[in-house]
Amino acid sequence: MSGKSMAGLVITLLVLVVGFNSLYIIKETDRAVLLRFGEIVDPDIAPGLHIKIPVVNKVRKFDGRVQTLDAQPQAYLTIEKKRLIVDSFIKWRVVEPQKYYTATSGDQFRAAERLFPSVDAGLRNQFGERTLTEVVSGERDELMVELTATLSDVAREELGIELIDIRVKKIDLPQEVSNSVYDRMRTEREREARELRSRGQELAEGIRADADRQKAVIEANAYRDAQQLRGEGDALAAKIYADAYNQDAEFYSFYRSLNAYKEAFSQQGDIMVLKPDSDFFRYLGQPDGNR
Repeated sequence: MSGKSMAGLVITLLVLVVGFNSLYIIKETDRAVLLRFGEIVDPDIAPGLHIKIPVVNKVRKFDGRVQTLDAQPQAYLTIEKKRLIVDSFIKWRVVEPQKYYTATSGDQFRAAERLFPSVDAGLRNQFGERTLTEVVSGERDELMVELTATLSDVAREELGIELIDIRVKKIDLPQEVSNSVYDRMRTEREREARELRSRGQELAEGIRADADRQKAVIEANAYRDAQQLRGEGDALAAKIYADAYNQDAEFYSFYRSLNAYKEAFSQQGDIMVLKPDSDFFRYLGQPDGNR
C-alpha cells in the first residue's frame, strides 16, 4: 500500500470518528443538557438528532420518565403522641434539566437523598397535626394531596423535579404496641366467645328441658291411651268370651280343657299328680264330661 493510500485511509477513519462523536440522539423519554467545557449552553435539548463539537461539547442525559422513590419505613407521632411506623413512596420526574443537573449532577441517588428529607419532614408535620383515626382512614387521602401540593413547588425550585404523588403504602403500630393490641383483641374475642357459649348452653338447656317435658307428656299420653285401649280390648275380649260361653257353655268348657291338656302335656317327661276323679280329667273319661 502506498503512502498516499495510507494517508487517505487514516483521514477517512478520522472523519468517521469525528463524525460519529459529533452526532447524538435525544430520545423522547430523555431529558438532556449540553455542556461546553463544563458550562451549560443548552439547558433543555429537544428530542431528535443533534450535532456537537467533540471534546468541546458534552451531553448529559437523564431519564425523563416517572421515577419511584421507595422510602424506608419511618416512625411518626400523631397529635395524640401515638407512635406509628409509616411506609411510603414518592413519584417524581425531571422537568427542568438545568436545575436538576446543577443540584444533583444528574445522579438519581443524590436526588433521592435531597428529596427524601423534605418529604420526611412534611409527613412528620402532617401526622403530628392529626389523630390516629384521621391518618388511618378519615383524612389519609387529604393528607397526601396536601403534602404533595406543598412540596411540589419546593422540589421544582431546588431540584428541577416535579412531585407527582406521595403515597402511604402501610401504617403499622410498633411491634410492642401491636402485641399489646393483639393481646387485647384476643382477650376481647375470647370474652365474647365465652358469652356466646354461655348463651348457647343456656338456650340448649332450655331446649333440652322443653324436649324432656314434651317427651314426658307424650309418653304419659301414650301410656294413658294404651291403657285405655288395653282396657277396652280386655273388656271387648271378656264380652266376646262371655258371649261365646253363653252360647254353649259345655262346648266352651270342653275347648278350654283341651287347651289345658295341650299345654300340660306339651313336654316329654312332664309329671302331674292329680286324683283320678279330678275335674281336670273329666273329659278324658267321657266326651260329654259326665263321670
